[in-house]
Amino acid sequence: MLKISAFSKLSRVSVKTLRFYDETGLLKPAAVDMNNGYRYYSEEQLLTVKRIVALKEQGFTLEQIKSLLEEKVLPDTVRSKLLDKKEELLRTIQEAQHQLDEINAKLLRMERTENQHKPSTITIRHVKPRLAASIRDVIPRSQLCLLLDEITQYVRIYGESDGNLLTILWHDYRSMNMDRADIEVALPLTKHIPSSDRVKVGLQPEWKAAASLVHRCDPYDNSCTAVAQLMSWISSNGYIHPDKEPIREIYLTSDTDMYGKLRLAELLIPVESSK
Repeated sequence: MLKISAFSKLSRVSVKTLRFYDETGLLKPAAVDMNNGYRYYSEEQLLTVKRIVALKEQGFTLEQIKSLLEEKVLPDTVRSKLLDKKEELLRTIQEAQHQLDEINAKLLRMERTENQHKPSTITIRHVKPRLAASIRDVIPRSQLCLLLDEITQYVRIYGESDGNLLTILWHDYRSMNMDRADIEVALPLTKHIPSSDRVKVGLQPEWKAAASLVHRCDPYDNSCTAVAQLMSWISSNGYIHPDKEPIREIYLTSDTDMYGKLRLAELLIPVESSK
């Protein structure tokens, strides 16, 4: 007979774990000294420990292992449990592979976005017309998310992707710093879909020239300085902003690729030469 400390060394299983196996009924000591409570194990129980360790490495739970250690367990029962575990592990591998593929795709999207768009860089660029579905409303800024969700749900009904880059059109850029704002949210389309009482489908107008600023913003924070920064640059570089044209803000990352509160966005303000 071996004391628990000696049995622990031989089996390479900690004393704490052996005590836990005792408490759960997985592996009871061969004998217990009633006077001092010392646990004693037989040399034969080393084989049982090896079987427990092997089954744990195969992914079986302690409850499942307990049934596999029963003296009268039949080979067919063991085979059935092994096949069940095999199917379970295959599903786990498939799920893990799917998660790995999603992470790799996300890393590629992040790298592509960061390479294409450099934050804090101001340029003048041409903005092409594009077909889009949009909703315009005067709402509290905190409800912007509801408006974005409404437009994505609508285009999804007609088989359009809701993963395209969302655009916010600020029809009064001064309202960007207020609690309520005249906001239009838009999603680009690959085909024409029906309009509704709430949703307008049509071409977003072409801008021959627009000042562009890529920045990181919190869509729900009304203290963003990007508009003031871009307006200042426009006036300092011989341009003016036509008052009737809204400001566009394009989200360059999808909702699922956004981390923290900030998201990468491109601010676009149409400009004309002041000369």
